[in-house]
Amino acid sequence: MSKHCIFCSIISGDLPCIEVFQDKDFIAIMDKYPISRGHTLVLPKKHYVTLLQMPSTEVGRLYSLASVIAKAVVSATGADGFNMGQNNGTSANQIVPHVHVHLVPRFKGDSPDGRWPARTVASNEALDSIAQKIKGLLEITEQNSNFG
Repeated sequence: MSKHCIFCSIISGDLPCIEVFQDKDFIAIMDKYPISRGHTLVLPKKHYVTLLQMPSTEVGRLYSLASVIAKAVVSATGADGFNMGQNNGTSANQIVPHVHVHLVPRFKGDSPDGRWPARTVASNEALDSIAQKIKGLLEITEQNSNFG
């Protein structure tokens, strides 16, 4: 862990978050500044600045988990689609230097000009409400497929 990394501080419990999923290696949290309702981040607990530093087996596990969480996010939000994104380095617009995958629900008409919808600041209540729906769907997935 990096003591100056906001995600490491969240993982260690020093900063709060709205959690969707956690196991021994990964955590999924609600983005405090979502592009759309349900915007979720999936990240490894071990600190890696970019994907290139991660062992390929961990990258595979990260993306396997992200796909499962994406299904729950889309279902919980009623989204028409979603974007999955992962930025590496400041040139690629990586804001937090800790590997994380963005799951951004998309809705018909949310970008009539073809641009990303603007980020907002979400209330903890709004984040918690959607997080509970996502968690409930992940529990159903876990029970039906030995996920975990």
